[in-house]
Amino acid sequence: MTDGDGPTSEAVGVSPFSSRDGFVDDGSGVAAHYGNPLGEQRLLARGGAIVDLSDRGVLTVTGPDRLSWLNSLTSQALVGLAPGVSTETLLLDANGRLEHAARVLDDGETAWLLVDRHEVGPLGTWLDRMRFMLRVEVADRTGDVATIGSMHDLLGGGDGTEPLVPVMTSNDTVLVWVDPWHEVTAGGHSYADSDRHPGHDWTYRESLVRRSDLDALASFPADRLAVAGTLALEALRIEAWRPRLSTEVDERTIPHELDWMRSAVHLTKGCYRGQETVAKVHNIGHPPRRLVMLHLDGSDGVLPERGAEVVLAPVTGSPAAETDTETDTDPAGGAAPVPGAASPKSVGHVTSVALHHELGPVALAVVKRGTDEAAPLAVLVGDLTIAAAQEIVVPASAGAAAGVPRLPRLGAVRR
Repeated sequence: MTDGDGPTSEAVGVSPFSSRDGFVDDGSGVAAHYGNPLGEQRLLARGGAIVDLSDRGVLTVTGPDRLSWLNSLTSQALVGLAPGVSTETLLLDANGRLEHAARVLDDGETAWLLVDRHEVGPLGTWLDRMRFMLRVEVADRTGDVATIGSMHDLLGGGDGTEPLVPVMTSNDTVLVWVDPWHEVTAGGHSYADSDRHPGHDWTYRESLVRRSDLDALASFPADRLAVAGTLALEALRIEAWRPRLSTEVDERTIPHELDWMRSAVHLTKGCYRGQETVAKVHNIGHPPRRLVMLHLDGSDGVLPERGAEVVLAPVTGSPAAETDTETDTDPAGGAAPVPGAASPKSVGHVTSVALHHELGPVALAVVKRGTDEAAPLAVLVGDLTIAAAQEIVVPASAGAAAGVPRLPRLGAVRR
């Protein structure tokens, strides 16, 4: 794997947007917010701000075999992808568990893979090892290409002037990835209720700019170019039920659990690593866990962190009905209870959390499939128990799409 035309991705440091008033680092070199998270969120939601995502990574794959090669390795149908058309794809292990995710845009000569920063090295190295004799080249372009997020078209001038954000073009194709989450893509399948899916209103996109242009962008006054932090984007993403590799995925995740079949998996495209699990769970099985959105009680003013344990809320007058006295550490991340002492029954863990400008405190969580869809839940934060109402994203009935009748067990007596 080559490093493109600039420094390596590891050399990219704090964003030039750190010079903006109110800049608060989110820990990765870009702004969590600029002093007014909720105000920035409102502005971003109505298309009036951009989000600096220069901490994210960019890989390219060039060569005449690039699309057929990526098609053979990943979950999405990429053969024949037209220049400028946005899609996304997943790389699974042999058991169908999620390893990598990439947002994909092709310009007719180069496939641009937009990824989270920690994905650049592992995914780029793996792809490079899989080239064999094919006519493809993989390069890390993070050092010279940066990502800007928005909810609107950054090329729309309106007043006849040049756009403030100089979006890159390559091979006469504007490098803007438009998130396909707003609808079920060809060959995909959504387990969520499509009539009320909040993704319909999700207009998110990512534009590529030269990293050398970030200084000029950051220097624009706020009345010319408004900016929002990553907290604003996270809140809107959670509202749209939109999964992200860095937050919703752990070592056991399969796409069905997050409703990621909606936009990143083509069910009839043919073989790829993990395809057997994808088909089996979708057609005759059920995903073992499911994604929910949680509306959290904000009366204590406390937001849980990612990984916080989700439990069944205690039922007044019947503590034994909703307790668990196991002493092992829960795989969802909760601490082991004191031996012999009653504790709330763990059903999952929080994956993302935010304070939404209209909905209040909200979260995405992955819970066990068998968790009662009508049951009140709670999130544990230290000694505090935060009440949580679940909004169903992936229903417990997800899967078993083939409708294969269940045969009686050998020796079973019919009644």
